[in-house]
Amino acid sequence: MSALLRRARRLDRRRIDLAIAAVFVVVGEIELAVRFEDGAWLPSAVLAGLAYAALAWRRRHPLAVGVFMLSVWLASDLTGADVQPLQTPLIAVLFIAYAMGAYTDGRSARIAPFVIVVGMVAISASFAEVFTDYVFPTAFALLAWLAGRGVRTRTRLTEELHEAAVRAQEAQEEEAARAAADERRRIAREMHDVVAHSVSVMVVQAGGARRILARDPARAVEAATTIEETGRAALAEMRRLLGVLHHSDERAPQPTLRELEALVERTRAAGLPLELTVEGEPRSLPPGKDLAAYRVVQEALTNAIKHAGAAPTAVTVRWTPAHLELEILDRGAPAVNGTGGGHGLVGMEERVRLYEGELRTGRRAGGGFEVVARLPL
Repeated sequence: MSALLRRARRLDRRRIDLAIAAVFVVVGEIELAVRFEDGAWLPSAVLAGLAYAALAWRRRHPLAVGVFMLSVWLASDLTGADVQPLQTPLIAVLFIAYAMGAYTDGRSARIAPFVIVVGMVAISASFAEVFTDYVFPTAFALLAWLAGRGVRTRTRLTEELHEAAVRAQEAQEEEAARAAADERRRIAREMHDVVAHSVSVMVVQAGGARRILARDPARAVEAATTIEETGRAALAEMRRLLGVLHHSDERAPQPTLRELEALVERTRAAGLPLELTVEGEPRSLPPGKDLAAYRVVQEALTNAIKHAGAAPTAVTVRWTPAHLELEILDRGAPAVNGTGGGHGLVGMEERVRLYEGELRTGRRAGGGFEVVARLPL
């Protein structure tokens, strides 16, 4: 049965309407021929044929077809062709009354029941003998109209629910895409901060080792050792990060400000003169904010290694009751300082903004570059 219903839904509705109208025309004309055997049925047959044929447009123009059909039956009664004994006209009226309920909206839907009542009462007046002759035909037509309205309401509700489900699915897909994009940016920031700093240190050390290899092998070996240690540390941190990707239920340990001394020592070993100053009483931070602060300092030192050469650099960690301030200042020449357009500075800004902080970066008036971040506590 369900397969038959699915096939019926796939049929062209216009062909179905034409077939229904054709059946009404044939059955109605036969009924008229039987009713008027003396041949006086011809005028009524023409009018009835037009009324039945109009059912082919009942979906597209239900109100107009309803007015036309009721007018035809009324005209037939007025011309002396009594339709009261006929069954097909009543069935046709029920069809069009249902269509006037199921396929109309707005003003047409409000007008339809008045058209039905006025038309059925007018037709019934030509043959009515008692009050029930007015009531029952009109009531049947109104019931058909109510059935059509019920189907129309249910159809519209189904369409609205379907549209709501589609919108909800689209919103869910957009949210999933947004979350995936955020996660990709987070991973990109982590990978950039891990790799950029370590590779910068290794490049500087390798260049220094190459230049002094012939005249000072001992220092070259020391530089190679620093390169090896930095590379191992970078690989270990990358493995921890990738471990989080492969095992989402685990949380690999992340660097914090407590490891800032080790970061400073590695940077000094890379040949950057560096001073670290801590002001105020250090406080414990949430893991995410602690990591963000560490990464800001790390990225600023990476930029100093790449752009400031061997210019003296100062890192100040200032703890206040309301904020954690991170200040990284180098004294490199303006010509060799970075422009602030790299991915690292963008990552720093995203990290600081995530915790409703403030970030200021740019060239200093007397030369060099500054990175100043304020994270609320």
